[in-house]
Amino acid sequence: MELWSRMLWTLLSGPGRRGGIQGRAFSSWPPHPPPAELVSATELVRHWTAIFEERGIPEAQESSEYIIAHVLGAKTFQSLKPALWTQPLNAGQLQCIQELNSRRLQRMPIQYILGEWDFQGLSLKMAPPVFIPRPETEELVEWVLEEAAQQPHVVGAQGGPLILEVGCGSGAISLGLLSHFPQSRVIAVDKEEAAISLTHENARRLRLQDRIRIVHLDVTLEGSWAHLLPWGPMDLIVSNPPYVFHQDMEQLAPEIHRYEDPVALDGGEEGMDVITHILALAPQLLKNSGIFLEVEPRHPELVGSWLGSQPDLYLELVAVRRDFCGRPRFLHVRKSQAAQVPD
Repeated sequence: MELWSRMLWTLLSGPGRRGGIQGRAFSSWPPHPPPAELVSATELVRHWTAIFEERGIPEAQESSEYIIAHVLGAKTFQSLKPALWTQPLNAGQLQCIQELNSRRLQRMPIQYILGEWDFQGLSLKMAPPVFIPRPETEELVEWVLEEAAQQPHVVGAQGGPLILEVGCGSGAISLGLLSHFPQSRVIAVDKEEAAISLTHENARRLRLQDRIRIVHLDVTLEGSWAHLLPWGPMDLIVSNPPYVFHQDMEQLAPEIHRYEDPVALDGGEEGMDVITHILALAPQLLKNSGIFLEVEPRHPELVGSWLGSQPDLYLELVAVRRDFCGRPRFLHVRKSQAAQVPD
């Protein structure tokens, strides 16, 4: 995804990062039909942009452009054929635009309104309250791909890495990795039924269902790692876990806290609750290549300190990578030399 679209996501989501409960699907605002003479896509964008700006909707023009383009069969307004910019819209199209823009007035995220979003070039179905993949997470996938390319020994018995994703959500990370590793296999786990169902659906629509095993599992429960042993050992563990500090949950944007599942966001007092469980289960499941995590910018120091206090895990933080905004966002943790097994 290009940098402009990454920044667009940040703005469309409001000032927070993640959060929330499922919101209402339809607007309580009164209808805002365009004047009768406004019938073209370009004029409708101006009309709805003005309404969104009046109501304080973030990225007003981009929101209206995405929705109108969607109704006209395109992903972006800029990708529409120029003739469609000025061509009159029919009554059905106008009604659909009215309904979808009413949802945006309720601060529903664009991804839920459109029902799909691209991740790593893959079109994924989106549905509340399952967590919407962020642009930063595309960078996590890219880092894993880079590291694997530099370590050709990262392969499983069938010629490609066996990957465990913890907290699969919509399946974005797992399916992105499968699409780049033709011989790879993935075990994707999540504690929420809605996420499990959506990952299944996205795997089927991308025809990747034969290489992914999707497991309903809560890794914070004692002994949960034992359920994964029959499929291991894993070459890689990848996760974008809940990592928002609990006290920061109330500061999240309305798009987040009204619609997205708080379980996928709230990482506890220091945002470390699920992170530490992943690290604690890793020695039982992992070969040598390591764990790749997306975290909050305060976490690299916290994770390093926690690992230092857990010498029996034989894990070490070997790299920290910054996101496109320059924040320390991604961690690579691997077994220490003393604990590694021969390849």
